[in-house]
Amino acid sequence: MNTIKLAFLVLIPLILLSCNQDDESGTETLSTDNTTPLSAFDEFNAEAVTISFDGDQITIETNGQPNHTSPYWEVTEPLYIEPVVAIAQTPGRIGERFLTVTVPASPEIAATSTATGLGAIGISVTGVPIFNDTEGPNNPIGEQIVETFDYAGAHNGPSGYHYHIESYDVPENTVLSQNDDKLVGIMSDGFLIYGRKCNSTGDYPLDLDVSGAHSTSTQHSDGSVFYHYHIINEFYLGSIIALFAVDLQGTPNSIL
Repeated sequence: MNTIKLAFLVLIPLILLSCNQDDESGTETLSTDNTTPLSAFDEFNAEAVTISFDGDQITIETNGQPNHTSPYWEVTEPLYIEPVVAIAQTPGRIGERFLTVTVPASPEIAATSTATGLGAIGISVTGVPIFNDTEGPNNPIGEQIVETFDYAGAHNGPSGYHYHIESYDVPENTVLSQNDDKLVGIMSDGFLIYGRKCNSTGDYPLDLDVSGAHSTSTQHSDGSVFYHYHIINEFYLGSIIALFAVDLQGTPNSIL
């Protein structure tokens, strides 16, 4: 369980799902509340991530250090391994890189979507920041960059260790989502992001919007539905899948 700091003792309600009887037709209609289910935060790496609740806001703080192996750790670190898939490596090693974002407990879809920029656009369950599908201004990820990714879909850069793509299906991967319904993290607009598959159906969702999101239940919502993203099940450069290469549908908050 993550360390939870309460500025005030406030109970943020779980998603509310109500069935209302239509007086004229006698049919049931569903109403949803996009409040983020609190149990999702139990998935975050407690060694790296601290979650704080204050009224209608949630603050996520991380030191950026994952709880999985990588060749980007210092060779003296217990989680260091020899490269599994990386042909080359970018300079630098995994170290502390503190990031904070505050998001609404009940995020809303904005009137217009927002393109993501360079740098962190979300925080993963491991504490590592999520980046989009570019490596610089107007510079989409190319084959040479892909060769620097470890099995976690990450490499090091001037801003530290960060994820770009879905992790690889290798025995060393015991933590990260790989073609499943695991929680991946939370985006800067406050909406959660899950793996390629939908927990409510056990298969790839067919009703995603342009940003790979829909409203269904998940393993964290006790049967209630709420709006959330998925990794879109589309291959990039023929063999990899970007974690998030689309617009944010909510209002982004700065990750500092």
